[in-house]
Amino acid sequence: MRVEGGARYKDCKVWPGGSRAWDWRETGTNHTPGVQPADLDEVLKKGVNTLVIGRGMNEVLQVPQRTIDHVKGHGVECVVLQTERAVDEYNKMASAGKKVGGVFHSTC
Repeated sequence: MRVEGGARYKDCKVWPGGSRAWDWRETGTNHTPGVQPADLDEVLKKGVNTLVIGRGMNEVLQVPQRTIDHVKGHGVECVVLQTERAVDEYNKMASAGKKVGGVFHSTC
């Protein structure tokens, strides 16, 4: 994946004005049980109003309800989509000036 500024990532976290690689080893994330609340805290702390999660091209990456509830508990809307659709949605929101963040899995 390529983000504004030219950085390239396999999996990434993005927020207004920044991005970095999403290293699943930091939180012990795997396809199952999936995205952990701790995977999202860094992006949530950036003051986003919406968080978009890309589940991979074939939607293999799971997003447990407790993770969605964690995001909503911060008063943030959570959008979970297949990665190509998630990137499109993120770009649309960011282009409209919305405070949006995202975590994107680029493979499976």
